[in-house]
Amino acid sequence: MMEEQLIPIQWKDDALVLLDQTLLPNEVVYESFKTAESVWDAIQVMKVRGAPAIGVSAAYGVYLGVKVVAEGTLERFIDEVKKVCAYLATSRPTAVNLFWALERMENVAKENTDLSISQLKDRLLEEAKAIHREDEEINRQIGEHALTLFYNGMGVLTHCNAGALATTKYGTATAPMYLAKEKGWDLKIYSDETRPRLQGSTLTALELQRAGIDVTVITDNMAAMVMSQGKIDAVIVGCDRVAANGDVANKIGTLGVSILAKYYNIPFYVAAPTPTIDLKTPTGKEIPIEERDASEVINRFGQYSAPKESKVYNPAFDVTPHENVTAIITEKGIVKAPFTENLKKLFQ
Repeated sequence: MMEEQLIPIQWKDDALVLLDQTLLPNEVVYESFKTAESVWDAIQVMKVRGAPAIGVSAAYGVYLGVKVVAEGTLERFIDEVKKVCAYLATSRPTAVNLFWALERMENVAKENTDLSISQLKDRLLEEAKAIHREDEEINRQIGEHALTLFYNGMGVLTHCNAGALATTKYGTATAPMYLAKEKGWDLKIYSDETRPRLQGSTLTALELQRAGIDVTVITDNMAAMVMSQGKIDAVIVGCDRVAANGDVANKIGTLGVSILAKYYNIPFYVAAPTPTIDLKTPTGKEIPIEERDASEVINRFGQYSAPKESKVYNPAFDVTPHENVTAIITEKGIVKAPFTENLKKLFQ
């Protein structure tokens, strides 16, 4: 049954309005943010998450951070833009869309020195809105390209949430699922719950179910079983950063899924908007991996599942080597090996 669409990001009444994803699936709560500091916090505690959504939110955060700056010299105002961008960049280190969006906002300030401060503030808001609009179109284009690799009745496994909740609409990895639904296709989606924050069960399953798409939740350690049973015809995941050689940083557990897919000869696809492709990072070894608090692992629901004194290792992401990737699906087309050569072509 179709339900009301969840909208992760909105700009309304001169404020950034976010769906608080830490409360899903049990509560649907929208919260307004009017300062750069509150946007930083929303990104860091993952009220908003997913590389594209983080980038869009940060862009609005830049405007919110400088709109209250009093009139002064243009030079001082541009310095303030740079400071806000540098501050927001510290919220999450792995998602390259964050830095891409902040660079765009900073460039707007540096390249429009003929404007007044008031006009430049308006121009920054226009740029944030443009980043927002572009993300929706990028996602649909990714879905259209991905759909050429899918067929009616296909079994598809996905990990974490690279869905509409991680972007502005359609999602990246879920875009072909939504477009398949529009075509009347019946895909069978398997969603890894994705420990420790459970984005696959709390977010992906929620949004697909609300859209009337057939989705089954499995625990992460069931992926090998469903693959061995022949239920999976393809794997598609999102990503937070793609290195120049095609190595992919994505939610922790993605590496294991890619190894299983390779063993069972199942195509492993990565949905990647071009802003997530970082040609400045040679390989996955150079991608910074965020480590998060131990409580996410041993005290997820307010009750300890291990001794309080347990040592905990909690990296938020892992890196899948390009050898395990069948194709990277972008809004500009489908990229296959050799990735070092073919990823560069996207930007020529």
